[in-house]
Amino acid sequence: MRIGIDLGTANITVAVETRGVILREPAVMAINKKTSKIMYIGETAREMLGKTNPEIKAIYPLQNGVIADYQATEILLKHFLNRVCGKIKLIKPSVVMSVPVKLTSIEERALKEATVSAGAQSAHLIPSPMAVALGADLPVNKPVGTMVIDIGAGSTDIAVISLGGIVCSSSIRTGGRKMDDSIIRYVRKVYNLIIGQQTAEDIKIKIGSAIPVDNPMSMEVKGRDIIDSIPKSITLSDEELREPIEESLKAIKECIKKVFEKTPPELISDIIDNGIVLAGGGALLKGLEERFTREMGVHFYIPDDSLTCVARGTIIAKI
Repeated sequence: MRIGIDLGTANITVAVETRGVILREPAVMAINKKTSKIMYIGETAREMLGKTNPEIKAIYPLQNGVIADYQATEILLKHFLNRVCGKIKLIKPSVVMSVPVKLTSIEERALKEATVSAGAQSAHLIPSPMAVALGADLPVNKPVGTMVIDIGAGSTDIAVISLGGIVCSSSIRTGGRKMDDSIIRYVRKVYNLIIGQQTAEDIKIKIGSAIPVDNPMSMEVKGRDIIDSIPKSITLSDEELREPIEESLKAIKECIKKVFEKTPPELISDIIDNGIVLAGGGALLKGLEERFTREMGVHFYIPDDSLTCVARGTIIAKI
């Protein structure tokens, strides 16, 4: 059995060679700090973020696309492999996993060891932009330049692909999570209101946008007043929300420019003709492809079901 895993900072997506994508859940677990017992994993654990008693903590084993807690990562992988294959594995699966393009050899080894320890027969790694390209059915094996940008929660990976390989690439530890952190700081600074990570993500999804929208959006936000320490609610608009996420968008744009600087002219011509693929959860920010198209003079577009492109690509990859 061949299994593909997109193990992201915020979510884990699992695909099986003969069945396609079969699950997508938050890559988070709730742990009892006294007993070190794993209480919940996935969606149930995510719902507990910021709402647990002091004895329980909810953690993300991966940060910025790399292992932050080796043991927790192994447990997380084992949980999802058991869900797919069953606890009693007659045949151990071969696992192909997506990784950031700038992963170190030490980080690669740690991820492979964690996967095998979790119950895999073997573990293979593929750069996430290559997995996106395969999942989106791009002509990666032809002598044509293709540019892919994968905006995840913890990092943004950019690569130019031709003839089955990555010609040039770059990665920055900026993504959806950094936008959430910026929203938290903005609300605290402007409104003296403390909100949690989950609330910030909900705000970004519902009213976040990269460009002015035709129909203005607003959202009621609830939190704790930093001065009086009492519950308080405010109303945020899409217009003011563009300020805190602007820094992350500028950083991604500068990273794209750096990859352009390293790209051969012949491939630049192909990219202009074929456009640039935006994938990952961060790519779904309203108006992002339109803004990048306008500012960079190249057509940006989001493929169908961009959230599962990486997982689909991992089971297609010939590794």
